[in-house]
Amino acid sequence: MSSKILLKTITEFRKSTDANPQVRLARNAAVRGDVMDLAMDWEAFRRIDHTFSDIVTGQMKVTNQKSSGRCWGFAGLNLFRIYLGRKYNLKKFEFSQNYFIFCDKLEKSNYFLENIIKTADEPLDGRLVMHLLTDPIQDGGQWHMFVNLIEKYGVLPQTEMPESFQSSQSMRMNRMITRKLRGFAKDLRVAYEKGADTKKLRVMKEDMLRTIYQMLTICLGSPPEKFEWQIRDKDKKFHRFEKLNPKQFYKEHVGLDLNDYVCLINCPMSDKSYNEIYTVDYLGNVVEGSIIRYLNLPSKRLKEVAAASIKDDHPVWFGCDVGKYFHRNLGVMDMDIFDFELFYSTDFPMTKTDRLEFGDSQMTHAMLFTGVDLDGRGHPRKWQVENSWGEKRSDKGYDIMTDSWFDEYNYEVVVYKDYITKDEFSLYQKDPVVLPPWDPMGALAK
Repeated sequence: MSSKILLKTITEFRKSTDANPQVRLARNAAVRGDVMDLAMDWEAFRRIDHTFSDIVTGQMKVTNQKSSGRCWGFAGLNLFRIYLGRKYNLKKFEFSQNYFIFCDKLEKSNYFLENIIKTADEPLDGRLVMHLLTDPIQDGGQWHMFVNLIEKYGVLPQTEMPESFQSSQSMRMNRMITRKLRGFAKDLRVAYEKGADTKKLRVMKEDMLRTIYQMLTICLGSPPEKFEWQIRDKDKKFHRFEKLNPKQFYKEHVGLDLNDYVCLINCPMSDKSYNEIYTVDYLGNVVEGSIIRYLNLPSKRLKEVAAASIKDDHPVWFGCDVGKYFHRNLGVMDMDIFDFELFYSTDFPMTKTDRLEFGDSQMTHAMLFTGVDLDGRGHPRKWQVENSWGEKRSDKGYDIMTDSWFDEYNYEVVVYKDYITKDEFSLYQKDPVVLPPWDPMGALAK
């Protein structure tokens, strides 16, 4: 057998392909149409149903992250607004996602520069430093990174710091700040090579962060230090709260204790075990903030705690690989929605483990579970998902995830600690096993 493709082999490929009428039919359709529609299975399509046995109260019009990767922040702030909306009987409300991302970008810049100082004696072309330089202020994030920002900076109503063009279309802002940060990384490493100690490098870093703050202000606006908040509730009653700051607004008006939440993952990789706690090295945003902390459990267990939370009227933040077996316009995540095997005349047999270990899947998107459809035995059939892609798709922006899709492509849920056992919570508090920075369980923050 030759190591190269022989021309006669290509001729044989063509003969066998052209002889297959199913392939010819699929080809003729695919060259003129979207495979996501052409491969759709009728039986799965006709079963699409946006009703659920249990939904959380206080749902509002979905938000829209537009052309940005802020899903994790949107999901967290959307969780907050459900509780705020219940408290003040609100029909609509949004937190400032712009303020949130301003704080995140500033903290990620500091986190990156600190890691450059920390790794100053590592080879520049080594995998670690190259990893750090790849995407220093990416839009993504993880639950504990969200917690770090909220605890340090609080939250704002969107009316106090509305969206800017750059927050909604973040690519160019990220590109320019990344370019500046890489230049700063070079300056820090050169200074270290010339004998600068950590104290001197941090003096340099402070001037660098001043420049980053300036760039963020140009792109996103200036965060207010003080503000007032006024609303009219569903009963037309007017409320005004004066002399607020972001931390006070979070503490007094949202009031959730984020220390009461735990982060659970389902990661069946061969280098990981169930009932083990994990973190990811060099993954974070706030220096000296909480580390990423995952308790790895079977998918069935994640579904049990998520369903219990929803039944008790608590939404659930989660992370998944949204691009797989998902029809974006219909808003359906379903393992049966596409018959790719029939369409391509081949099978795709990789398991969840295979997909993680061979780079075919990772966490790419965070959203909220706001409902679950339970059968007569209390087992989930499908899940209601509050997405952050606007309301001009799906059921006004609320999506469906089938239970089989949950097993294959959902990786993470965040719930109150009351929904796990005492033994599980004891495991959660252990010192975690440290995963390398490029582990797929860190992908949502990329």
